[in-house]
Amino acid sequence: MAATKKTSRRTFLGTSAAFGAAAGGVPSFAWTQAAFANRAANDRPRIGCIGVGSMGTGDARDHARFGDVLAVCDVDSRHADQARNDGGIGKGKADAYSDYRKLLERSDIDVVSVVTPDHWHVKIAIEALQAGKHVFCQKPLTLTIEENKLIRAACEKHPTLRFVIGTQQRSDKDRFLRAVNMVHKNLLGPIKKVTVGINGSPTGGPFPVAQPPKELDWEMWLGQAPKVDFREKRCHYEFRWWYEYSGGKFTDWGAHHVDIALWALRQDEKGKGPVTIDGTDAKHPVPFKDGFPERDDFYNTSHDFAINCTFPNGTLMVITSRGDNGILFEGEKGNLFVNRGKISGKPIEEHWDKDQYTDADVMALYKGKPYEGHKENFYRCIRDGGLPVSDAFSHLITMNSCHLAAIAARLGRTITWDPATETIKGDEQAQSMTARTPRRGFEIPRA
Repeated sequence: MAATKKTSRRTFLGTSAAFGAAAGGVPSFAWTQAAFANRAANDRPRIGCIGVGSMGTGDARDHARFGDVLAVCDVDSRHADQARNDGGIGKGKADAYSDYRKLLERSDIDVVSVVTPDHWHVKIAIEALQAGKHVFCQKPLTLTIEENKLIRAACEKHPTLRFVIGTQQRSDKDRFLRAVNMVHKNLLGPIKKVTVGINGSPTGGPFPVAQPPKELDWEMWLGQAPKVDFREKRCHYEFRWWYEYSGGKFTDWGAHHVDIALWALRQDEKGKGPVTIDGTDAKHPVPFKDGFPERDDFYNTSHDFAINCTFPNGTLMVITSRGDNGILFEGEKGNLFVNRGKISGKPIEEHWDKDQYTDADVMALYKGKPYEGHKENFYRCIRDGGLPVSDAFSHLITMNSCHLAAIAARLGRTITWDPATETIKGDEQAQSMTARTPRRGFEIPRA
C-alpha cells in the first residue's frame, strides 16, 4: 500500500499535467514560495536534509518553504537535534538520524538535500538517486575528477530525477547573468583573458590532537577519507582547508566563479575546458612531496597562487588568490568586472546591453524556465521536468577545471588536459591524482 502511494505521488511530483496544464502547456500552479506553503499536505514535496550544520541549516530552512521536512541527519547529534527542533525546519516533528542511509531508506521522502563536507557529496548523492530521490547538493559537488564521471553516469541513469547544485550565483539576474549574457552576445568582442579571483585559503597550525566531542561520530565524519586523529580544525567548517576533504579555495570559491567564467565562455559542456593548466606559481603552507603534504597538523591547501589555464582558442583564464574576489572579462572591445557586490566597467556604465538583455535572454540562460530564485527553479523542475539552471552536467565541467588547478598547484608544474577523454596526458603522476581510493566500507557506488 505504501509503495503504491509513493509511486502515485512521484508521478504527481514529476509531471506538470497533474496541476491542470493550461493551453500551450503552461501549468496553472502559482510558482511562489507562499503558494507551495499553502498546498495541501499530500501535494507538497516531502524532504530529508542530510548535513544540517551552518550552511545546512540555512538550506534546510529554504527547502522547508516548498515542502515538509520529515527527517534530518547529521553525524553531530547537536546539529541534528537543533534542526529537528528548529521552527523553520523540523518543527519538533521531524525524525533525526546520525546515519544518512536510514533517511534514504524511507519511501515517504521525495527530495534530499545534501550539505555535508565535500568528500561525502558524491557517495550520498548517488545513493539518493538510487533510492529514487530528487537531489539538491551543495557545491563543490565532487572531490576528484573520477567522482565527476561517477556522478554523471548516475544522473544519466536516472533522467527523471532532478539534480541541482547550490551554485546560487547562476540565479543572480542583475550581476552574474547579465555578465554572462554580455559575453554570449559578443558585446565585449572576443574574450582574450578572464581573471578569476577566488582569494587564498587561510593558513594555520600546528593544531593539537584531541578527543572528538561525544556528540560527534568522527569515524562516520571521516567516511572515505584516511583514518586520522581528531583535530578540531579538521572538522565542520574548517574541512575546506585540507586536501583530504576538499580543494581549498580552488573548489570552495572556484565552484562559483570558475563556473560563471566557463558558462560565459561557453566552455561548460562535456568535451570542453582548458587544455593546459600551469601550476608553477603556487605556494602551500606546508612542505609537499609528490603532490602530498608532509605534515598533518597544519591547514594544507594553497594560500597563494596564480594558475594559468589556456583554452584551445588561446583564451587565457587565470585562477588566482591575488587581487579582488570576482571575475574580470577582458575583451577586444572592453572589460567587465563582476562579483557578488557589483558589476562594473565601461560596458555597464554605457549600457552596451541596452535592448539586448531582456526577459527572453534571461529565460534562455534559465534553460527555457522563467527567472526566479534558486530553489524555486529546482522545485519547478521537479514538477515540470527539464534541467535546473545549476545542473550537474555543466557543474562537472567546472569541477574538472577546479580539480586540475589543484593538481597542478600541488605538483608545481604544468599539466596537459584532454577534454574529450577527460584525462591528463603524458603525466602518470598527475593522472593518478584524478582519483582516490576510498577507505574500505565507504566505497562509492558505480552506475
